[in-house]
Amino acid sequence: MISPETFARYAAMRVPRYTSYPTPPHFSAAVDETEYRSWLRALPPDEPVSIYLHIPFCRDMCWYCGCHTTASRRRAPVSRNAAILAREIELVATAVGRKLTAAHLHWGGGSPTSLAPDDVALIHGALKRTFEFDPMAEGAVEIDPRTLTPELAGAFARAGVNRASLGVQSLDPRVQAAINRIQDFDTVAAAVRMLRERGVPAINFDLIYGLPFQTVQSCLDTVEQALRLQPDRLAVFGYAHVPEFKAHQRKIDEAALPGPAERHEQAESIARALTARGYRQIGLDHFAPPGDSLAAAAEAGTLHRNFQGYTTDPCRTLIGFGVSAIGRLPQGFVQNATRIPDYERRVAGGHLATVRGYRLDSDDRRRARVIEQLMCDYRADVSGLEAPLEKLESEGIIRRSGNLIELVEEARPLVRVVAAAFDAKLPASTARHVTAV
Repeated sequence: MISPETFARYAAMRVPRYTSYPTPPHFSAAVDETEYRSWLRALPPDEPVSIYLHIPFCRDMCWYCGCHTTASRRRAPVSRNAAILAREIELVATAVGRKLTAAHLHWGGGSPTSLAPDDVALIHGALKRTFEFDPMAEGAVEIDPRTLTPELAGAFARAGVNRASLGVQSLDPRVQAAINRIQDFDTVAAAVRMLRERGVPAINFDLIYGLPFQTVQSCLDTVEQALRLQPDRLAVFGYAHVPEFKAHQRKIDEAALPGPAERHEQAESIARALTARGYRQIGLDHFAPPGDSLAAAAEAGTLHRNFQGYTTDPCRTLIGFGVSAIGRLPQGFVQNATRIPDYERRVAGGHLATVRGYRLDSDDRRRARVIEQLMCDYRADVSGLEAPLEKLESEGIIRRSGNLIELVEEARPLVRVVAAAFDAKLPASTARHVTAV
């Protein structure tokens, strides 16, 4: 049994989210455009890839946001960036030298709903010219319910989108006012209806706990309202308060933020409410019904984790397009320029947008495998790796059997702390991370 004091101490630790290893703060300019071109040329011609598109605009800035995005209500900069993104797709395809098969496509941001329907068609056209899409490919898009229109929903459906993730966050009016994101239940319901009527079959909801003025009851009220719309999956994220990196988060009243114990109770209460309604918890923060492919992957031990969270996507290669987009190739990671003017200038000049990355070595690969196993399965074979596990074991966080380690069930919310024990770069890192719970 873990004591409340022990749990609280670990819950307050600041550790990475581990959607990759190494994490982006360890990327450097040592991996540049020239290196990226050589990696692209070396991609196996018969191996499918995944694609990520980053749309770096939103209509308004939500104060909790931790994404690379810019608020803009003007159409011109958004459409200009969309045209540049389409040009980047062509440049990368030329660098590859042949059509690759795409098995997964994700539109993220920012907010893809800042695009006009013509922008969506332009980007989709560039993708169709340069990639072969698997007939069973998943096409996913992140949706701001406040800015979705029937025309835009139709454009995404025509672009092959078959899964939409709606940013619900919280339906408590007081919380919404405190984070500058006003959207009532009817707005979310209208967005769901628009998507389903246009043939987008799978609907996901994103919820957030740990927001200002949020309580356990307000979280449960949001869950109850959300379930009326019958989402296929839900993701439940803890708010990451890092105002030293995201200046707009300084507008949030820190005194109104729940403490670590209340954050944990909010997360646990949401999980209990969802599992009571038939959803299965997948990894740290996803929920899906038993028949869902994500639940099946978790059951079979084939679940994966990438920059979009938990996924069934098995592709080794993720090609990222757009401002700040991160790609993963067999050799390592690459990231595009993070400022819109720098990104647009590079692509307009005929250059790939890559400005930094990381080349993996054998130790990185072993640690990445263990960290992903822990994040997905709460257990891992740690053969050949050294890690400071003694205290985690003596305090009841993990149990060991030979080379196998496993988190005890009540310690699962602390999985990122255990993963951090295998992060060889964390002790020397100066990056600021979020609390474990």
